[in-house]
Amino acid sequence: MNNPLRALYFGLLIRPVVYLFLGMNVRNREKLPTTGPVILVANHNSHLDTMVLMSLLPLKQLPITRPVAAMDYFMKNKALAWFASRIIGIIPLQRKVRAEQGKHPLDGCFQALEKNNILILFPEGSRGQPEKLSGFKSGIAHLAERFPQVPVVPVFMHGLGKSLPKGEALLVPFICDIFVGDALHWTGNRTSFLQTLDASMEELAAKGTFPAWD
Repeated sequence: MNNPLRALYFGLLIRPVVYLFLGMNVRNREKLPTTGPVILVANHNSHLDTMVLMSLLPLKQLPITRPVAAMDYFMKNKALAWFASRIIGIIPLQRKVRAEQGKHPLDGCFQALEKNNILILFPEGSRGQPEKLSGFKSGIAHLAERFPQVPVVPVFMHGLGKSLPKGEALLVPFICDIFVGDALHWTGNRTSFLQTLDASMEELAAKGTFPAWD
């Protein structure tokens, strides 16, 4: 997805905001993917989450980086749909919809991984309370089962729920901490895979000693 407008948006606007206005402490950056296919999974507290994750990767990887996002939110009007698909490059996902005959809700994700893309996914689904992990949905397990050779890299982010909490529109400068974990692979069982991913994310979250939110 080689779009000059996308490169300009992230290079001239998003990266300066993320690195200069917010500030980030990234632990184990070397564990981030250098190429695809790979699934990057993270906790979800803010609309900034996707922008920050995409800013962690080199600009040259932008054409192959595809965040998964809710269709009902980002496709509700033409202007937002154009921006989400052409500039952010999302893969729209229909939530709470079961697979129909001949079509799977994760088809867009399947196609992206088949094209060796870097997939960004938030297994919790919708945004949760700041710094509180919610249960992971089964979608990530379906992807890992379908593509057992594709690494799943867990990332825990702290601080973005303070910079731009759910329901707020005003961006607040707040240093964010990013913890990148070791790549995981399909365990052969959906339940055990989700348990492994959950344990990895909890371990990353425990690496930081942070005060409770006000």
